[in-house]
Amino acid sequence: MTSTQHDQDQHNPSGSTRTDGTPEARADWEARIGTASGTAFGGNAPLLDPPTALAATPGGHQVTLTWETVPGAIGYQVHVADSPDGPWGALDHAGRDVLAVPHPPYTDTTGTPGLTRYYAVASLSDVHVEGPRSEAVAAAPLAAPAETTTITVDAGGDAGPLARPWRPMIGSEHLSHALLTDTTGGQSIGAELSSALKAAHDELGVATVRAHGILCDDNAVYREVDGRPVHDFTGVDRVYDHVLSLGLKPCVEISFMPHDLASDPTKTVFEYEAIISPPKDWDRWYALVRDLTAHLLERYGEEVVTEWSFEVWNEANLEVFWSGTPEEYLRLYDVTAAAVRDVDPRLVVGGPSSAAAGWVEELLAHAERTGSPVDFISTHTYGSPPLDFRPMLERYDRAGTPIWWTEWGVTPTHFNEVSDAVFAGTFLLTGMYSAMDRIEALSYWVVSDHFEELGRPQELTHGGFGLRTVGELRKPRWWALAMLERLGGTRLPLVAGGDGGGSLVEAVSARTVGGEDDGTVGVLAWNFTLDQTKASGCAELARDVSVSVTGLTPGGTYTLTHERVDADHSDVTGRWGAMKDADQAWPTEPQWAELRAHDHLEHLEPARTVTADATGAVTVDFELPNPAMSLLTLTPA
Repeated sequence: MTSTQHDQDQHNPSGSTRTDGTPEARADWEARIGTASGTAFGGNAPLLDPPTALAATPGGHQVTLTWETVPGAIGYQVHVADSPDGPWGALDHAGRDVLAVPHPPYTDTTGTPGLTRYYAVASLSDVHVEGPRSEAVAAAPLAAPAETTTITVDAGGDAGPLARPWRPMIGSEHLSHALLTDTTGGQSIGAELSSALKAAHDELGVATVRAHGILCDDNAVYREVDGRPVHDFTGVDRVYDHVLSLGLKPCVEISFMPHDLASDPTKTVFEYEAIISPPKDWDRWYALVRDLTAHLLERYGEEVVTEWSFEVWNEANLEVFWSGTPEEYLRLYDVTAAAVRDVDPRLVVGGPSSAAAGWVEELLAHAERTGSPVDFISTHTYGSPPLDFRPMLERYDRAGTPIWWTEWGVTPTHFNEVSDAVFAGTFLLTGMYSAMDRIEALSYWVVSDHFEELGRPQELTHGGFGLRTVGELRKPRWWALAMLERLGGTRLPLVAGGDGGGSLVEAVSARTVGGEDDGTVGVLAWNFTLDQTKASGCAELARDVSVSVTGLTPGGTYTLTHERVDADHSDVTGRWGAMKDADQAWPTEPQWAELRAHDHLEHLEPARTVTADATGAVTVDFELPNPAMSLLTLTPA
């Protein structure tokens, strides 16, 4: 193997000695990896039987589908046809990515009242391995809701701890962006991105941030002098010192390729020209990754072992992010994982960090053949709730392996107005609710509109990926997470019924815990459809909702607050749209002040005192538009 040489004094300001690892470790790596480019690429996902007991229940402008789940299925594809003989097609809710869903129910709002359509469902053992369709069922949406939507909560019950899959991780633009002094819209990029990251930690409980490009040339980690490799982690230190100062830990996404190490440095992505090619020298890549890992462990200590993680590349199953072959990605994974684990066998490394839920099966099959470590699986999807990879892990005798969706969002499309809409907030609630108790981390992409992959924002509401705007205003998606975080720690049993209850209208409830349980009950309800053609709102999908909280003290008095996000409440996009001139890109200073004055959760009605009836129940009735979300809080008076 080609030796590497490091200029410690000139190019390693920390002064610590680097090595390429022991000869024994490198020999073991060589033996396990071999030439890896010839490794088979594929998996073992079987065809599964279709679901049984498919049922279609019509409601006002919607049809709710339910079915019995199938062992081994990671998700389900819903198909629709205008006749029982077809032609059949996947039901397209305009999510622009993976249209499959992880579990029933599925609410179809793409039909026409009174017009019968036919539905069938197929099981997926992998995102690209779909079994036969089920027997078809028929239904037509109704012209109006058949009955009130009901939500009944047992405040005296205990459904276990409330899972919080948003806490482990959040996404961000490449982290050197947080050190910039440039401005966008007159606002400091670095200061505001840093503020958003700190707020994610302080307000939402987020522990870790994931971002691209720690090895990009803006951090100057690698160059060759007289043909010899030079490693310099000064730029990495600046970035990670800053992240730690905000209270966060990094998920170290090992990407992209330094210019001098790239086999083809002309292959790039994004405005900042991240290089996406394989390395020209695999030994030198191994040495770089190993040195980086050793440096992080030396600089930051034991917490790198206990609280950090290493993810191999980003979305290599898309040509835009990886110019090599699939087999070369597996080689990259093997070499990278070996380099990380050579530093300390306790370090956590995983992948495939893939787009559209791909390559998980392939990585697991590859690791089964080679013994490469996979301490977590990571993948991405947009426009649908994340699929359920637990059955796939069980097939590979890896039950319990953490599942991290290290990117997830409402759309994969930059500058899409849905990202600023109330719809995106309700989408986020549906995904987080689906993920509870089955996914360890569901990381929203990204925390802030200070984001420059395809260019910096040109106006305030530009359809940016961020949870917060330029100017640090909270979007409806931020409020969705804030509402979830406000719920107590003990989940309460809940039953939903009526028209769309538990499907179109979903809810989660919890009671406060902590030093002392004061009996406060929170109920978060939202009205949502996956159908993005209705992202601007659908009056026909509004529902009259009746929330009953039982198990309270009979005759007890409570303070009721009702906070709301909808087109008229807590929606910065709607407020700015009503304020600005037709072609105005950014607020004036007085307009910034007005927007910031309204940057809080708004109340649907003033707080009031309510009394539990003789059975210990309080009932609250209200209209819930589509899309909208309501947080009801009952606090003992």
